[in-house]
Amino acid sequence: MLLILGPQQMKMQVSWIGPYFWPGFQEINGLSELPAFPGVYLWTVEYLSGYLIYAAGLTRRRFRVRFKEHTGKYLAGEYTVLNISEMQVGRRLEVWHGWGWTPAKRAQFAERQTEIREAANRQLAGFRVFVANVETSGRVPERLEAAIMTHLYHEAPPLCDVPDRGMMLAPRRKTEEPITVWNICESKLHGLPASFTI
Repeated sequence: MLLILGPQQMKMQVSWIGPYFWPGFQEINGLSELPAFPGVYLWTVEYLSGYLIYAAGLTRRRFRVRFKEHTGKYLAGEYTVLNISEMQVGRRLEVWHGWGWTPAKRAQFAERQTEIREAANRQLAGFRVFVANVETSGRVPERLEAAIMTHLYHEAPPLCDVPDRGMMLAPRRKTEEPITVWNICESKLHGLPASFTI
């Protein structure tokens, strides 16, 4: 909910709920199903009595619809696949580097696709998803996503080491009024500050 406390003093509280299972893996981890609304999401793994954030994202459709698309891209080798066991102790170890195809890379994926898909399934099963029901009609979701990822990139290791780099982010423009965000979550989300400006 966005609160305007005065001229150019916008504030917003973001309530993160979860953890939820990645769609298709409910029988493995026994977590709850993603809610049926759009918003901003965090892909995390269990880490030091809390959760380490791998990525932030947004969707203007229901989470389950968007996550089905993500699953397809993971299994097709389009996304980078990490060793989930290493991620859970704060280390980034790539099983497969996605993003961009060459003939040689397509041949390599064809040779290794069983291994890569098994690792991708382990990663998705190991993800713990947190979501926030943020108004999706404006620019707030993009600004929130960008602020989270930028903050993680400037954290100390290992919080800065695990997330992907090179994401297409859309932070606050100079023409946009700043918004102070308070993050609320019952779980410990390592690297997510209590408040920041987006």
